[in-house]
Amino acid sequence: MEQTKASNPEQKQKISGRWKLLAVLAVCAAPMIFSYLTYYVIKPQARTNFGTLIDPRAHPIPPVLGATTIDAKPASLEQYKGKWVLLKVGPSTCAQDCMEQMFAMQQVRSMTGKEMGRIERLWLVTDTAPLDTILIRQLDGMRILRAPGAAVAQWLPAEPNAALEEGLWLIDPLGNLMMRFPKVPAGAAEADKVQHYAKVKKDIGKLLKASAIG
Repeated sequence: MEQTKASNPEQKQKISGRWKLLAVLAVCAAPMIFSYLTYYVIKPQARTNFGTLIDPRAHPIPPVLGATTIDAKPASLEQYKGKWVLLKVGPSTCAQDCMEQMFAMQQVRSMTGKEMGRIERLWLVTDTAPLDTILIRQLDGMRILRAPGAAVAQWLPAEPNAALEEGLWLIDPLGNLMMRFPKVPAGAAEADKVQHYAKVKKDIGKLLKASAIG
């Protein structure tokens, strides 16, 4: 009897400690759980997105995408986990439309103000041709990786009637592909292009505000 009485306080203390630990874990996980419930489960009728939400289960990032740095060293999109990644794909030749996209990505990130440190810009080059050194300098902080075009095309869900290089994608801090932004309409006026990317920024701003991750 004395041994049982002595062990009861110890047992109660262990149980109490476990509950406290579970409570701490629940508090830490709550913001992430809430943000995912908000965007993947709860869908209020009043909410409108410019970009198209993507079910990450249908388009997981391939474990072997064959990505490399521009110096041909093995690389992975996993290295950007913990950040929101605004993704562009396309060939190494970057004509006017491509450069406008690149500049717009930079502007979108800058317009998030104090939140800009949570966002990375990534260009996934889909061929093996050399990159123009002057172009790389102009991109000012753009992360660049290469990956086989066929593997990228198999992974990313393209917008209907649009080439992959015409759109932009967003990857969340957990490494999930979660949103696709539409291409700028052909022949759009400058004011319409500005409005287009303002909508992209608005979507990203909502996500940053709602989510405590990244």
